Amino acid sequence: MSDLSKGKILVTGGAGFIGSALVWAMNSRGIDNILVADRLATDEKWRNLSPLRFDDYVSADDLLDAVRSEALALNDIRWVFHLGACASTTERDLGFLMNNNYGYTRQLCEWSVRRAVRFVYASSAATYGDGSQGMDENESGINRLRPLNAYGFSKQLFDLHAKRRGYLGQVVGLKYFNVFGPNEAHKGEMRSLVSKAFDQLQETGRIELFKSYKPEFRDGEQKRDFLYVKDAVDMTIHLAIRQGTAGLFNLGSGQARTWIDLATAVFAALGKRPEIEFIEMPDVLRGKYQYFTQANIAKLMATGYKGPRYSLEAAVADYVQNYLVPGKNLEAL
Repeated sequence: MSDLSKGKILVTGGAGFIGSALVWAMNSRGIDNILVADRLATDEKWRNLSPLRFDDYVSADDLLDAVRSEALALNDIRWVFHLGACASTTERDLGFLMNNNYGYTRQLCEWSVRRAVRFVYASSAATYGDGSQGMDENESGINRLRPLNAYGFSKQLFDLHAKRRGYLGQVVGLKYFNVFGPNEAHKGEMRSLVSKAFDQLQETGRIELFKSYKPEFRDGEQKRDFLYVKDAVDMTIHLAIRQGTAGLFNLGSGQARTWIDLATAVFAALGKRPEIEFIEMPDVLRGKYQYFTQANIAKLMATGYKGPRYSLEAAVADYVQNYLVPGKNLEAL
């Protein structure tokens, strides 16, 4: 189970942010026996696929049809990285999220388990909600978690389903924290602050951050666990190929940093003096906002992982200077 070159690899969401970075990371390891699945519409997401090497492409809907019909065309798949989902934390159509995030994942997981195919899927740190129940991927306590938005709820439901069915002893679920980096431009308002801040700096010379509405956090000192996408995909591959590894894993840096830290790193990457403006948070976000996230990555480290390669400042500098300024994508890596 440790050689990705054996058998075909399915990457759902392969044209998306983390999915395309994962394909790039495999390409950099000499691996291109990859079937990419996604929903390509009218946005510019297709550009993420342009520099990548992969064997074939299938639409996400056609893939699900093939899974349901036990199509012979899928018989050579030995690895599934299921990263496709609606990742909008402001999406309010729960019926859509249930079909797209929960139902799709359930069917693909069950197909993989029946065939003894290695199944690695994206859960989310959004399942932790306000963090009052902790942010440890303790599977015995996941039923106590209360996500703050519908997206997190849809991810939580599959984690619970996998626990009830006993799948967590066979598959790997990844609780990605605040991932940022190249190939996220198509996400629009859901892209990272680094991407948004770069554009704001070009237009106004300053960066906007949300005010705080909790007295224990000053403006801009809300904290998140920021993770560079290059580290995120390294962690993903590490867990996939590690024999005997299964269950839920936090993928983060393990260190909470403030939004001011992140904004300051963007200014530093451009050689500019920080100028930050604090703005009102939209009403739609105020009751669903996570003020503190920090991944406990002890479980990941116990598998032999050596830790993230990039500090926050180094990651922001690499992203800004090597991708945002010249307008490049992962082809430059």
